[in-house]
Amino acid sequence: MTTIKLSRVGNSVGAVIPKEALARLHADVGDTLYLTESPDGFRLTPYDPEFAEQMAAAEAIMKRRRDVLRELAK
Repeated sequence: MTTIKLSRVGNSVGAVIPKEALARLHADVGDTLYLTESPDGFRLTPYDPEFAEQMAAAEAIMKRRRDVLRELAK
């Protein structure tokens, strides 16, 4: 388990994430992390869940309309 410390930053609150956790998240200073709610609590991830949903929808359309896309590419 990794502990994250919360600190006051102006009128906001900031989280200090240990270097090892950032390495496992493949994140660095300036990157955006997403906090999502899950059945067992919260999840911190570098991947945008909304973008992932949009890509899944796009892939489904591309798979269904493969012939049309092939014709358009000519």
